[in-house]
Amino acid sequence: MTIRKMTANDIPGIHALVRELAEYERGLHRVSTSPESYEEDFGRGAFDAYVAEVDGQIVGMALYCGMFSTWRGRMLYLEDFIVRESMRGSGIGKLLFEAFLEEAKRQDVALVKWQVLDWNEPGINFYKKYPGVVFDGEWVDCKIFFREG
Repeated sequence: MTIRKMTANDIPGIHALVRELAEYERGLHRVSTSPESYEEDFGRGAFDAYVAEVDGQIVGMALYCGMFSTWRGRMLYLEDFIVRESMRGSGIGKLLFEAFLEEAKRQDVALVKWQVLDWNEPGINFYKKYPGVVFDGEWVDCKIFFREG
């Protein structure tokens, strides 16, 4: 198993993981991205990721992008963090998350931020293991969609 920064060649595997997760969450009908749109956005520097690879297959990823906090300064946002269901519990998630945290330190950002669904008990318990994690119940997520999906 290898944890490494993604390349453009990893986009089909990353997109397949996203679709797998969306199907698991019964939301595949809402996925409006494609490997081609990922390629375009990756080329523009919209996101980066660490991938976990086993036997040449992408089995996990931590996809993130830069953000800015007017109170804190530069931050990284962990947009999606997925480990293929059959590989969960093998330590891959820990290695991916810690690679993301190391990237944040390397970039010298003020904080990292992510979301976890309130019903995702295994995810919540995973994050509780990290010192300093704050579960912020004060903020409400807001969205406006500009594309159907």
